[in-house]
Parts: sequence; structure tokens; C-alpha cells
Amino acid sequence: MCTTCGCGDETNVRVSTLQESSSAPLPVHPHDHSHGHTHDHGPDHEHPHVHNPETIPLEQSLLAKNELLAARNRGWLEGRGIRALNVMSSPGAGKTTLLVRTLADLGERLQAGVVEGDQETSLDADRIRAVGRPVVQINTGAGCHLDADMLRRGLDALDPGTGSTVFIENVGNLVCPALFDLGEAAKVVVVSVTEGDDKPQKYPHMFRAADLVIINKSDLLPYVDFDVDGFRRRARQLNPRTDFLVLSATTGDGLAGWYDWLGGTSSRSATLTGSLTDTLSP
Repeated sequence: MCTTCGCGDETNVRVSTLQESSSAPLPVHPHDHSHGHTHDHGPDHEHPHVHNPETIPLEQSLLAKNELLAARNRGWLEGRGIRALNVMSSPGAGKTTLLVRTLADLGERLQAGVVEGDQETSLDADRIRAVGRPVVQINTGAGCHLDADMLRRGLDALDPGTGSTVFIENVGNLVCPALFDLGEAAKVVVVSVTEGDDKPQKYPHMFRAADLVIINKSDLLPYVDFDVDGFRRRARQLNPRTDFLVLSATTGDGLAGWYDWLGGTSSRSATLTGSLTDTLSP
């Protein structure tokens, strides 16, 4: 269980490639919680209970373990020249649509694969596979985020090649994914204009962590009340270093900026993820 938010059950986490028909649960280690003794209290027996309160830093311990595993992931990825991008958003912001469009246009040149995180189903992973790119599905059960150990197992199944790109589509959630380092090179946060422009104030941890913020569904801006400049200003107050893009994954408007960012032509993306200019050149 995730003691940060109370979500999840390790026995429900499943990792599967969509090239396989099986999606068997990961092995679990059963524990026998029965007690092999009896404790009979007679009617005249008093058993005082002394409670000594103690604060146990469960969240700190959990995150420390995750950070250690994330550092191992990062070393493994960097040693093979693999660039991993952690793509996060609330449900319905358009992560999968953006990835499908990107993989259809650049997937071969990026040598890109996807680790797909959802609580249940392989619906989004099926869309990735339909464009011919390798994908591994991680079902988290009740869990609301991926963690470093899940990514490690996903990478083992995906087996990305040297110099490739791995997109990690995290579980739709603007809370816990911000707290869990996976070992990625960069965090990409996608918001849609239909969600409203108040997300930086509501979910500050996510925007403090973001290396790139994508404002998606720009084709709907004429029909919704979304202040792009105000959103950018509020997010920059939390995180002055982040990059911003405004685009529509559905119509393709603004995708050139995203592809340039992936190619390392912006100063921030070049610093974070290394240049793919040679790879992306015709």
C-alpha cells in the first residue's frame, strides 16, 4: 500500500506486454497472520495496557526507498543512452492522444516505446500498439501512481534499445505522481483547456516538479474560459524554470513545438534530455 496517499495493493499490480495474451498478477509473498498462542484472562486477572505514543515516519521511509530505486533506474537508463519521459496529467487531458500522434509521426526515428500505467484495462496501451510501437501495460489496481519499482519491472519487460526513447504514461492523477521519482530524464505535465486555468494553485507539487507543461486542446480555446497567460504566470510563480507549449494533439496545431522540444532544440530540453537533432533530421 502507498502510505503517502493510502492507495494501492501490491498484490493487484500487474505488468504485461501486449504481445502476450497473459496478464497474470505479479508473484506475491503470502504472510500468515494467525497467532499460535492463546491468552486466557481469568475473571480476576487485570491486564493494564500502557500506550507509549510514537511517531513513525512511514511517508519518509517510503519515499526514501523509492528514491533509491529511482536512482538505480536513472543510472541504468543513462548507461544505455535511453531517454525516459514521465508524462502526467489528470484523466482526460489528452496524454494518450498526444503520444499516439507523436509515435505515429516520430516513433520510428525516436525508436520509442511506452510504459503505460492505468489502474485497470489495456485500452490506452491498445491505442499505442495500433501505431506499431512496443508497449508494456502496468495495471496498478487501486494504486493512483507509478513508482520506481513498477517502472523497473516495466523496463525489464519493454527491453528498450540503446539510444531509444521511453514515454512513461503515468496514471491519470495530478497528486501522487508528482511525489514519486521514477528515474526519468524529465517530467512532462499535460493539462487541457477544458479543465480550467486554476490547476497550478490547486496542485502546486505537480507544477513545481514539471520540466515541461503542455496546454492541450487549444482548438477549444474559443469555447471555454481559460486564461493561457494567467495560467502560465501562476505556474511560473511556482516553477520559473519550466517550459510551456500550447497545442492541440487532435488537430496538430502547435505540435511542431513539441517535436522541437523532443529534438532538444530548446535550451531546457537539450539540457534535460540530450539532443536528438541527428536522429530527427530527414
